[in-house]
Amino acid sequence: MTATLFNHSYRDTMRASRPLAADPPPVRSVVIVGGGTAGWMSALILARCLIARGVQITLLESPTVATIGVGEGSTPWLRGFFDGLGIEEAEWMPACHATYKCGITFDGWSTKPGFERYFHPFASMLDNLTMTQFIHNAEARVKGANVHAHPDRFFIAARLAAGRLAPKPAESFPFDVWHGYHFDAVLLGQFLQRKAVERGVHYRICHVTHATLDEQGAIASVGTRDGETIRADLYVDCTGFAGLLIDQALKTPFVSFAENLFNDAAIALPSPIDQAIASETVSTALRHGWAWKIPLTSRYGNGYVYSSRFCSADDAEYELREHLGLLESDTPARHLKMKIGRVTQHWNKNCLAIGLSQGFIEPLEATALLFIQQTAASFAEFLDLGDLGPEAHDRFNLRVNQHFEGTRDYIVTHYKTNTRKDTDYWRENATNLHLSDALKQLYSLWMTGKSIAPGVRQQAIGHGYPIFSWYAIMAGMGIFPDARDLRAPTGAEARYNMADIDNLLDRSVANFRDHRAVLASIPPRRNDDSLQIYFW
Repeated sequence: MTATLFNHSYRDTMRASRPLAADPPPVRSVVIVGGGTAGWMSALILARCLIARGVQITLLESPTVATIGVGEGSTPWLRGFFDGLGIEEAEWMPACHATYKCGITFDGWSTKPGFERYFHPFASMLDNLTMTQFIHNAEARVKGANVHAHPDRFFIAARLAAGRLAPKPAESFPFDVWHGYHFDAVLLGQFLQRKAVERGVHYRICHVTHATLDEQGAIASVGTRDGETIRADLYVDCTGFAGLLIDQALKTPFVSFAENLFNDAAIALPSPIDQAIASETVSTALRHGWAWKIPLTSRYGNGYVYSSRFCSADDAEYELREHLGLLESDTPARHLKMKIGRVTQHWNKNCLAIGLSQGFIEPLEATALLFIQQTAASFAEFLDLGDLGPEAHDRFNLRVNQHFEGTRDYIVTHYKTNTRKDTDYWRENATNLHLSDALKQLYSLWMTGKSIAPGVRQQAIGHGYPIFSWYAIMAGMGIFPDARDLRAPTGAEARYNMADIDNLLDRSVANFRDHRAVLASIPPRRNDDSLQIYFW
């Protein structure tokens, strides 16, 4: 297998939001309906593109509609968002009670001995030195060789999380570690609002009740509770699951993922933080779903994502409180319903849906902000080209839909590969046959001992997660022959010495510090313009 070198510049993640060319823009006014992280992230990305060219951007936020505000984790792409805007960690992280995130631990999803718990790491430059060994051993073990293939042993991010270390190396250590963040979602929305207003976004508090369509079926205006009519060239729907514009006004068809993903409800409940702050999200399998544990500087954010078909809201809350040791606590829990799936057209006529209004895949891998960021940045590319015709709509919607489909398949794999037998919920997930053709092909390749890399590259599943993530989940869940059926490895299969990998990573970890200590004095970002990472 040959590695593919991925040259990734953090500024490239915001390349679509660079100042545009001097030609007059096809859009002169933009109205964003809805605030929260979706509205304000979209406002900042579009503001960077358009305000310097005279385009007016106005965000309308209801004084009566609360934001969801429980999605408190991110992927590493959020780092690119802030870097592209020139906002340092030292500014935004303390304001949002933010911590660093090296990845996600999945606890109790598998019952296979030695694989009851695994860590899904974010990539780092150092992984270039251990990725080949991990892929080789995983493929050898699938073929029956008794070699070590648990992913935790091969990635520095897993060791940083285990030691509660921050993914910020010493200046003398030349390897960057790609990381995500944990944060208070409400505080993040407020921070982004301040930044957007500072950069020229107009902000109005008003409750939008409806939209009026023109003769071509596009949005002509939106109306407020106070009887005001507001017009624009482009409307951005950030109204959450209500989908006030994309759904209620434009009647855009919705594709449900309920057959693929059973969970449709969640509970959120805070708890006190430990003295030593973790640098990972923990996802623990419970009876009818999974519980998240997210460390902030001020508290833990906890929650339970479950299926209402298998469990009542009251029973779910009891189980979460029992799991957290908070049965006697009077801390109120927040109950939420989730609409899992996506619209068919994220860009429909002169309306762009971003955030929950465009779709949602349950929060298992914290992809909500990623969809917001990439949808807005991708749309900015089309604005850059001045390409707003029907074919552009089709290309854009295909791109976003492929991202949704690939991400959905990766999330489905957590459930499909589980080996729990304790409840109908887990048994039905394991036997669920509502799988995409691409996912079926990937499972078939894995079980027959063939490389899954070509399939990931060529199929829609590659639009969601890189190849190494697919190896990590399959190996982490222990999708290998039973240990008693393994044989001694041949010479080629045993070519890598685990002691050498341990030595490399142990010496590397010595260049990282305690998470809480780093948070107490967050330095400005290094002037690293790019990373080179083998994503396989």
